[in-house]
Order: sequence, then structure tokens, then C-alpha cells
Amino acid sequence: MKTGAIVQTRMGSTRLPGKVMLDLCGKPVIEHVIDRLKLSKLLDEIIIATTALEMDKVIVEQAKKNGVKWFCGSEDDVLSRYYYAAKENDLDTVIRITSDCPLIDPVLLDKVVEFYTSNNYILVTNAGNDLTQRTFPRGLDVEVFSFKVLEDAFYNATKSHQREHVTPYMYESYEKDIYYFKNDTDYSNLRWTLDTSEDFELISIIYDKLYDRYDGKFGFEEVLEFIKLNPELCKINANVEQKKLV
Repeated sequence: MKTGAIVQTRMGSTRLPGKVMLDLCGKPVIEHVIDRLKLSKLLDEIIIATTALEMDKVIVEQAKKNGVKWFCGSEDDVLSRYYYAAKENDLDTVIRITSDCPLIDPVLLDKVVEFYTSNNYILVTNAGNDLTQRTFPRGLDVEVFSFKVLEDAFYNATKSHQREHVTPYMYESYEKDIYYFKNDTDYSNLRWTLDTSEDFELISIIYDKLYDRYDGKFGFEEVLEFIKLNPELCKINANVEQKKLV
């Protein structure tokens, strides 16, 4: 059984263009995402899934530089991009990661994957469509599902939001077979994702304070401790609204 993380990424972000190449402690955001995924003990493959547009060639070069696979597909039909990337790399289990998560935690990722492989659910996630089920900060999002389920979505999803956001068809079709992986304490009010300049300001501060101290190997617990000691930092991006799926 082959398990792989597919990271969807492109330069053409609407709210913060080129965000995946912004500098954090001397490295672009996408390189930090890759470095963190390499710390996972359960991934057989890391695949950077971008588009065939000229502007996204810089992302392919980053994948090459960091020794991971890449796939170039549709800009808007991200579901097809995932399907063909997974098929080309013979994945049995797919982990969906987005490149706007430079604080993705490999330890948490492995816990979600372990739960998926030990149980009988269509999809296991610490994020998901149902916001009432979220307990982790936004920016640590992990979704795990089989290639078979991805293939079902690829052939049967017809709505634009289902094609653009990859997993909505799964949530809408298999609601009873989805497990929401939760933290004991609800921290869903925290926003650690990268979508705006305010988000980047916060994440830059976190990296500046923690990256060297932990040699890049800091995760959910370390960031949480830092935020608790500096609660005023949460105000930086408190007013940023998450983009709607539909």
C-alpha cells in the first residue's frame, strides 16, 4: 500500500499572489511545507501538484530542488489534478495538503493517517466541510482518503465547487462515513493559514521566533505555547474571513 501527500499549489492566488514563494527565514513557503512533510514517518511520496501555466514553472523547479515529485494539471479542475497525480504515482492512500499551510504539523498528520489506516472510514480529517467539527487551528488541515474514493469523485463530481476544492463531493456523498479527528481542546478560533498579508505577518513572526530555536522542527504544540504567551498576536489576522467553498 502506497501513501502519498499531494500538495496543491499555484502562483495565482487571488488574495495574495505568489504567496507560496514568499520568504520565511531564508526559504520560500513551499519549501517549508515540503520540509515539514518530509518529517512524516508514514509518507511514501510527496507530490507537488501545480498547473501547466508558465508562471507555475517556478513551483516545479522548487519540487526538483527539494527532491520530490511534481505534477502539472488543470488550473481550475483541481480534482482532476489530484486524480491524475495520484494515478501517475500509483497511490493507494491520498493525503490532501494545501500549500497555504507552512505550519503543517507532521506529527499530527501521522496521527490522522494512523487513525485512517486503523479504522474503516471513507475519509478522515481534522478540518472538513462541517465547521462545527473543527478543533484544530486553520492551517493544520489534513484530509486522508483512498484512491478509489478519489476516482469516484473524479468521475461523478459535476458541480464547480466539487471540482475546484477536491473533496466536497466526498463530504456530500459519504457524510456518514467521515470521521472528524479532534483535539481535546477546541482551538478552531486560531488562524494559522496563509491567504492574506495579515496571515503572512503572523506566520512570519512565528517563524522568526521558533524556526532557529527548534531547527525548523516545531509543530502545533510549540506554536500554541508561543501564541498563549503572546495572545496579542492573534489580533493581526483576527478579521480575515475564510473564502467560501461555493
